[in-house]
Amino acid sequence: MRYLSTDYPSILQAIDVIEPIAYAQTRNYLNGKVTYLSPYLSRGVISTRQILQHLILQKFTFSEVKVLLQELAWRDYYQRIWQEKGAQINQNIFQLTRQFHTNLLPTSILEATTGITVIDTAIQQMYQTGYMHNHCRMYTASMACNVAQTHWLIPAKWMYYYLMDGDWASNALSWQWVAGTFSSKQYVANQENMNRFTGTRQYHTFLDVPYEQLPLQIIPQVLQHRSSLQLSTTLPNHLPPLQINPLLPTLIYNYYNLSATWHQHTLANRILLLEPALFQQYPVSDKCIHFALELAQNIPGIQCFAGSFEALINLTGKSTIIYREHPLNQHYQGEIEPREWMVPEVKGYFPSFFSYWKKITKKLESYFQP
Repeated sequence: MRYLSTDYPSILQAIDVIEPIAYAQTRNYLNGKVTYLSPYLSRGVISTRQILQHLILQKFTFSEVKVLLQELAWRDYYQRIWQEKGAQINQNIFQLTRQFHTNLLPTSILEATTGITVIDTAIQQMYQTGYMHNHCRMYTASMACNVAQTHWLIPAKWMYYYLMDGDWASNALSWQWVAGTFSSKQYVANQENMNRFTGTRQYHTFLDVPYEQLPLQIIPQVLQHRSSLQLSTTLPNHLPPLQINPLLPTLIYNYYNLSATWHQHTLANRILLLEPALFQQYPVSDKCIHFALELAQNIPGIQCFAGSFEALINLTGKSTIIYREHPLNQHYQGEIEPREWMVPEVKGYFPSFFSYWKKITKKLESYFQP
């Protein structure tokens, strides 16, 4: 994992060097040509629409960018599900025929001592850097849910806590997809699959079995001991008092909207709102908070406020409040504006990703017509 830049010009440069053809060919491999743009997408610094427009300007054909656009579409799709279902994404969307054993994660997963090298290494890397390759996320989720028989919600919160690109919709619904509560079957991977995509050469593990034997019926001994989680977020304190000009509008930024280009030519008060109640429900690590605060420095004149929206409103007087739509903003009051989507015309609930992808494909293809 390379160092995550936080200055906006470097982020734009990372968009410029996307290689969609190499991405399509190698993205599933641990050393594949991935973009590393997900932290900026998750924090709202850039959008899927912005990447789409860049690819159009670069004169790629639709076939050359199709795989990359499909992966970006997964993000939009999960956001649309969250938009429609709200907090219901914290519950099983589909019913499982196989019941989960517990809500508690195996201690060996938390301590990265499962004995499966690629999973243990990926967890250690996540703790150190806030990054985990997508395939490794699937392997870890499959081990937690479908081998250790743990309900997906607590493990999903554990992973979200550490990921710099933590997006609750993508995280929760991806875990549900793996667990089989938002897909037609549970996702499983054996040792051969892990060796193939990660370059490890590990054999004779409890996952070194044919696919017909997965998911395992008996929980391996190394996954049986459980530990509870204590996750909490430390928000900045001793912040300077807000300086509000009541004659100007007030733009509300938050953990999911740190766009430096949003109303960039508007004379306004700009407030980064960090609500304790939100982070109690969806806690994130100190590294994640620090990363968000660094990204916020790209917004000229930004001020930070750690408190409730209601407390902030009491300080803004008659200033007009403007904010972007998001499932976690439903208690905000003021002028609401839409987020950016690759295909904004397609909205609502779709029961599967591929029904959503089918709906947006024609529109995406049209963008690349000569």
